[in-house]
Amino acid sequence: MPRWPSPDSASKALYDRAVRVMPGGITRIQPWQDPFPIYADYGDGAYVVDVDGTRRVDFLNNFASLIHGHAHPKVVDAVRERVGLGTAFTLPTVSEVDLAECITSRAEGLEQVRFSNSGSEAVMCAIKAARALTNRPAIVKVEGAYHGSYDYAEVSLDSSPRNWGDEPLSVGYSKGVPAGVLADVIVVPFNNVAVAERVIRANRDRIAAIMLDATPSYVGLISITPEYAAMARRLADEIGAILILDEVISFRIHRGGAQTLYGIHPDLTVLGKIIGGGFPVGAVAGRAEMMKVFDHRYGKPLLPWSGTFTANPVTMTAGKVTLDLLDQPAIDRINQLGVRIREGLNNVFAKNRWIGQATGVGSMFRILGHQRKIVDYRSCYHDDKESQRVQDLQAALIDEGFHLSSKGLGFLSTAMNEAEIDAFVDGVHNAINRVS
Repeated sequence: MPRWPSPDSASKALYDRAVRVMPGGITRIQPWQDPFPIYADYGDGAYVVDVDGTRRVDFLNNFASLIHGHAHPKVVDAVRERVGLGTAFTLPTVSEVDLAECITSRAEGLEQVRFSNSGSEAVMCAIKAARALTNRPAIVKVEGAYHGSYDYAEVSLDSSPRNWGDEPLSVGYSKGVPAGVLADVIVVPFNNVAVAERVIRANRDRIAAIMLDATPSYVGLISITPEYAAMARRLADEIGAILILDEVISFRIHRGGAQTLYGIHPDLTVLGKIIGGGFPVGAVAGRAEMMKVFDHRYGKPLLPWSGTFTANPVTMTAGKVTLDLLDQPAIDRINQLGVRIREGLNNVFAKNRWIGQATGVGSMFRILGHQRKIVDYRSCYHDDKESQRVQDLQAALIDEGFHLSSKGLGFLSTAMNEAEIDAFVDGVHNAINRVS
């Protein structure tokens, strides 16, 4: 049977159909794989099987949303039962109360929850909430930090040496970003307390929110420093801004998320991915005092927020089962697998004199095409040659039987064991020898 990327493969036939009905033949740009996508047929635990029947270990897990891998039996059984009872109502259901109670039990600062349909929606919701609470327009974000597709959140996501100044500038991500958007996003470097504090103080009267990711993927998944987190909390209090912590991805590294592990105390937390159990989801959670911004009981709320499929019972049911399965021992186990994979990769890179490194925290890793010390987005940034080095390795790994992001990102699942980790490290060794 033909395999990807054969022109006779089933994936090629599907792509030929897709280009006639979708721009570029795809709906999501991140999973693109040159020369055409690999189409999935089904998932089975740690593995994904494509339409040509090729089985690969899935180290992407739908970009960190499948913490238990594909088709976990308990999630499948619960969803199957729920679907038979109806998938969406104009009425609330017990399932949203159950999931909200589950989430609020996991961290001290998560007292109440407002659901949405994606992490991008939740980020938008949190930013709008901060504006409503402070009556100010601007937000502070870290250069290179990914917070979804809201135009304010995308500012300076992929800035480059072509537009770098001495300090981070507000640079649009997509063409046509209004100047007003750029003016209302104040960009600071990651983990640089002195510069961030100075920039924030200079704009203090305009700032509605300081938005952080404790382990930003475009900064190599390195951890926020205690000093930087403390600075953000202190300045938010001082200038009257809202501290937003984006835990859409990092909520997986501890039962109570990065905020518990690192001792961060946000006013609002953005959640997504794993809390939906493989279905579309987003949420803003925070202290009850802050969450009053959504409360309708006293007239029109400061921030009216709704959505046709928000808190649908299928997502809520899958999310509750997923989080119940994700106790601290389960997290500790995959975090140890994360240590194992990063150490194994760095040993393979050194042994083969491959110019690169594996960074990350918990059950997340990223393969970088250089060996610079990572302190912020600029030190993590890849030039064309470094990016190509990672892409060549990733493409070779497809033939070795592994699914990984073209940017070198990987997210482990509880369906994985040491066998999959060690096989991947061996596969990287083989792939290096093929592309060198």
